[in-house]
Order: sequence, then structure tokens, then C-alpha cells
Amino acid sequence: MANSETSHLVSMANDIAANLSFQAHADEKIADHINRFWAPRMRKRLLEYAAGDGGGLSEALLPALAKIRQ
Repeated sequence: MANSETSHLVSMANDIAANLSFQAHADEKIADHINRFWAPRMRKRLLEYAAGDGGGLSEALLPALAKIRQ
């Protein structure tokens, strides 16, 4: 993982995905939560990490990544 901030963002995103993954349209709900409550810089860093290494991202989070805005 790149650094502790990125590690923390991945952990938070995975927690959000775990909490919302059981709901219908989970990918949309996960993306909506991140879009609404995360700062643009945080979203950008998560998406950059996912486009690069992406290690440690949960399977539940992956479908939502395309719906998270930069």
C-alpha cells in the first residue's frame, strides 16, 4: 500500500462496502455514500489507487468504483 493515508482510505471504503453490500443496488449505494461524504481529494486518491495497485480493495467495493466521481 502506498502510504498510511491511502491505507486508511482503503480501510474506510472497504468498511462502507461491507456495511452496504447486502442491500439491493449495493454498488450504487456505496458510490453514493462515498460521493456524498468524502472530499474530492479522498475520492481521487482512492480511484488512483484502484487504477494502480488496487491491492486490498474488497470485492464488494470494486463494482462501485466506476460510479465514484473524481
